[in-house]
Amino acid sequence: MVVGCVKEIKKFEGRVGLTPSAAREYVNAGHQVLIETNAGIMSGFSDGDYSKAGAEIVEKAEQVWKRSDMIIKVKEPLEAEFGFFREGLIIYTYLHLAADEKLTKALLSAKVKGVAYETIILDDGSLPCLKPMSEVAGRLSIIEGAKRLEKPFGGSGVLLSGVPGVERGNVVILGAGVVGENALKIAVGLEANVTVLDINLKKLTYLDDLYGNKITTLYSSADNIEKSLEKADLVVSGVLLPGAKAPKIIKRSYYKSMRPGSVIVDVAIDQGGSTEVSHATYHDDPVFVVDGINHYCVANIPGAVSRTSTIALNNATIKFGLIIANIGLEAAFKASKPIKAGVNTYDGKCTCKGVAESFSLPYFELS
Repeated sequence: MVVGCVKEIKKFEGRVGLTPSAAREYVNAGHQVLIETNAGIMSGFSDGDYSKAGAEIVEKAEQVWKRSDMIIKVKEPLEAEFGFFREGLIIYTYLHLAADEKLTKALLSAKVKGVAYETIILDDGSLPCLKPMSEVAGRLSIIEGAKRLEKPFGGSGVLLSGVPGVERGNVVILGAGVVGENALKIAVGLEANVTVLDINLKKLTYLDDLYGNKITTLYSSADNIEKSLEKADLVVSGVLLPGAKAPKIIKRSYYKSMRPGSVIVDVAIDQGGSTEVSHATYHDDPVFVVDGINHYCVANIPGAVSRTSTIALNNATIKFGLIIANIGLEAAFKASKPIKAGVNTYDGKCTCKGVAESFSLPYFELS
């Protein structure tokens, strides 16, 4: 198979779909690897690094798209790339289709085989290709949120750790999944007052046993969410419904009781966001204000630490990518339930139930 990797064109996206190490694995498996020139430069990988791994450096993205059987990316294709779509092409990347009707219809119209990292699901319900970026986003959510609390950045002027004689800042984490767990780790490390909410009592019990009196755990009811937000300086939302739009659990009506200058970091923005006012932002202008509340809604948070994120992502995605390349997508989704779950579009049909429901599309189950 010819495997291609192009430079990401999303604004301030420094990650790359293949590291030189991953490219070498595909080459060693007998595949031809095409890399757009300078595709890895923002992650610290030169064209020379890819050449040493056995990849061919290609001058233009268009040539990579045209020659490849499978394109490996990080972020969803943007409209400028829709013209490269063609029947039978495999695109292996984060797609987040439930939040993007235009991309969904473009993939279906061109009969592209879209395999989404975020819906590859193991038997235990875990999301192996989403996990590393959720880990990065969760940790960065506290770091970025703490910065946005500073007065020069429009925040309330609260230091999360406090100092002797001054109370600590209050962090509220909605969702105790991978994002929430990693946000919790950093928030506790900063010695903030931390409250975590989830509907999974087993997970809350685990976190209570792990952190003891360093945190407060609450069942994620509307009442508990609203009351927790009243005292929050920083809110991190990592709620997730795999393949579907994120639930709008933070209501605008709650804002009137929140502290002016507090910050919401909406990590769920890739799937549409978890507040009623969320819209995607970029690293150069990451925050917008509604009713005195700062919203940090960057849709590619891990792109800020592109080298760490790229390596972590490739560690997770290469296993499934090699299966697809080695035996073809059809044989791969018949042999692997996780890969089958990852296929969102196939031969002009929507094969992800969450995406189909988002846009009232017919759902087609692969067999």
